[in-house]
Amino acid sequence: MQVKRVVLLFSSLLIIIYQSLGQTKPIPENIVKIPIGGNSWQTGTTSGKDNLISKAGIKQWDDPKKGFKTFVRLEKVGTLTIWLDAKINEPSALQVTVAGETKTVNLKAQHKKMVYLGDWVIRDTGYTVINIHGRPVNLSNIEYLGIHGTAVNDRVHFVKNDEGNFFYWGRRGPSTHLNYQLPEKDIMYYYNEVTVPEGNDLIGSYFMANGFSGGYFGMQVNSKSERRILFSVWSPFQTDDPKTIPSDHQIKLLKKGERVHTGEFGNEGAGGQSYYKFNWIAGNTYRFLLKGEPVANNYTNYTAWFYAPEVAEWKLIASFSRPQTSSWLKGFHSFLENFSPEEGIFERKVYFGNQWVIDKEGRWYEVKRAKFSADNTARVGYRMDYSGGSEQDKFFLNNFGFFSHYTPIGAQFSRSTNGDKPTIDFNKLP
Repeated sequence: MQVKRVVLLFSSLLIIIYQSLGQTKPIPENIVKIPIGGNSWQTGTTSGKDNLISKAGIKQWDDPKKGFKTFVRLEKVGTLTIWLDAKINEPSALQVTVAGETKTVNLKAQHKKMVYLGDWVIRDTGYTVINIHGRPVNLSNIEYLGIHGTAVNDRVHFVKNDEGNFFYWGRRGPSTHLNYQLPEKDIMYYYNEVTVPEGNDLIGSYFMANGFSGGYFGMQVNSKSERRILFSVWSPFQTDDPKTIPSDHQIKLLKKGERVHTGEFGNEGAGGQSYYKFNWIAGNTYRFLLKGEPVANNYTNYTAWFYAPEVAEWKLIASFSRPQTSSWLKGFHSFLENFSPEEGIFERKVYFGNQWVIDKEGRWYEVKRAKFSADNTARVGYRMDYSGGSEQDKFFLNNFGFFSHYTPIGAQFSRSTNGDKPTIDFNKLP
């Protein structure tokens, strides 16, 4: 009997050792593969030129100061088994943390294969983060994580592939929009107020206030030291290269404000662009005014003004003339966007309040309702960390950061109003 106990104990120890080598679990045929290139971010030190993550995954990982975290949204609670696809160049020790539980996996050198990392219990639905560090570590050609278990079903959300450049768009995160409901009038002016809460002014953010059918107008965080007020008007000629726009479809600059840079833009449509470098402050409320008016020869002129409470006066950003267009303002909307893939991991929120429009007769209309929409990254379900709504007298958008709640696309919002019409002397606008 004593011999049997010793054998059982020895067998148990062998299983534990075998598990620590990451080789004990058969790989099921229906394993779900999560590409590193579209769903992971580097952790630890970010110094140096080499970013651990690329579209191909992780080419070489031998710096113990660096790690990576991968996000996946699970719609069920239950068990979660994880594998790592990698070549192990030298013996390594990985610390894998999931749902608050850390396991150490000791790996021996071997050719590229799927390495078993362990089993976890998922007790909450929503986003789960798989956090991996190595001390020591020398792995290469890491392409994906494999997951399986009772917590995994056909409604798992992550960026599944790079078709349509989705590793780039997925790492940027979902963009969301507020589409304002307006009276059926000929609208000449859009007015909006924007407040970014403290701590939400992260690099890569575009808080767009006054969007219209021909362009957009809002404020950005471009770097640690630079912020911009951006106003752009698209050419009616469909292209991403401004150099290909025929002369009769080119946006014309009519005037611009002092210290405002103007030029062309491309990549997401093309046209005329202007920006004013201004270090706006999170927590302050900024005012945006846009005018659109059809003029002779099938042109429409668009003019943008910006009001900062620190300056306490309206500033002209720019005025552009758009050819092949004869229209009053249409398509009033706001959006929240991140344009830096490395920053798509961080949550942001923005408030839009006190919206008004003015028709060509000079009559004011307060905007009380908005419809929620989102970009293709959200619509295909690759990222689900997006929401919107209203809080008292303001609408808001809230994206990124892999929070687990989300707002259904198409949701309708309304805000409380107090008739606080802004005071603007249009005759004194620059």
